[in-house]
Amino acid sequence: MANHDIIVIGASTGGVEALSRLVGSLPVDLPAAVLVVLHVAPHRRSYLPEILSRSGPLPAHHPQHGEPLKVGHIYVAPNDRHLLVEAGHVKVVKGPRENGHRPAVDSLFRSAAAAYGPRVVGVVLTGALDCGTAGLFAVKREGGLAVVQEPQDAFFPDMPRSALEFVKVDHCVPLVELAPLLRRLASTPAPSRAHRRSRRVASEVKAMTVDGPSMEEPPEASRYAKPSHFSCPDCGGVLFELEEEGLLRFRCRTGHGYTAEALSSSQQQRLDAALWVALRALEESASLSRRLAAQSRQRDHPQSVNHFVGQARTAEAQVELLRRALLSGPSPVAAAGDYEFGDGAGPPG
Repeated sequence: MANHDIIVIGASTGGVEALSRLVGSLPVDLPAAVLVVLHVAPHRRSYLPEILSRSGPLPAHHPQHGEPLKVGHIYVAPNDRHLLVEAGHVKVVKGPRENGHRPAVDSLFRSAAAAYGPRVVGVVLTGALDCGTAGLFAVKREGGLAVVQEPQDAFFPDMPRSALEFVKVDHCVPLVELAPLLRRLASTPAPSRAHRRSRRVASEVKAMTVDGPSMEEPPEASRYAKPSHFSCPDCGGVLFELEEEGLLRFRCRTGHGYTAEALSSSQQQRLDAALWVALRALEESASLSRRLAAQSRQRDHPQSVNHFVGQARTAEAQVELLRRALLSGPSPVAAAGDYEFGDGAGPPG
């Protein structure tokens, strides 16, 4: 009988420090493979493997696609690539973003759950919003164990708090107790899979590999979800909605996935961007109208002067209203697109 030998860890804001402290306490003979996703910016190299390798006895690296899984190794998702698990090896793919992230915590957790079921230990650390909750739910659904950092102990408690709200967590501990717990769990036998693998989980893993059905077939998401009234912020397609134990999620036919909270955050970001574009357009319209009014005045066309001056005043009034609305709006503490130190980890010192 196999042990709990697949440990998947997800973190966001505050994750570099939390992960460094955690791996610094892991034993050199840990009988498990450790896979890590930290939300990182897409176009800058992450030095997280170097940091983790220096922090503890286990070697950490960015794996290659198809690389075999080995116990005692830490596999870190590279920037702008999902890290997925299949039986015996990892996959590194540029699939659709989940909650606006690539790599995404939920994608790693879900793939590990589909591949290894009860052998998986899912760990959610510090981070903003609710990333990791859906993935941890899949880990539990497939018989694995759910571990969450104590929210009061986390630099940013949102991710642990969300996991505790929606998932029946097996262990909730402060960071200092996490390494001994993982060592103990990795040395204990895992039960056999009690039921057939979830088709829903398998199809969501498949969506991350962009290995979907042909365009003539109905979207994979339609088999387990219903069309919503919302469009995908990434591609504009219809979002299909599904609800698991109160956790509302969305996925489009091309694979982009969102929790309701992440979707709301993404909509707010795009609304903010659209309003600033509208403000710029109105300011340019007012400026152009003033210039046309000046030209008409030089040519002694009073009716045109009145027309363009009226246009300018209307645009200027709209600019003032829109600017007040933009500048008086709430300042979000954290957004779905937040990244740790801008690139997942600073350069090694």
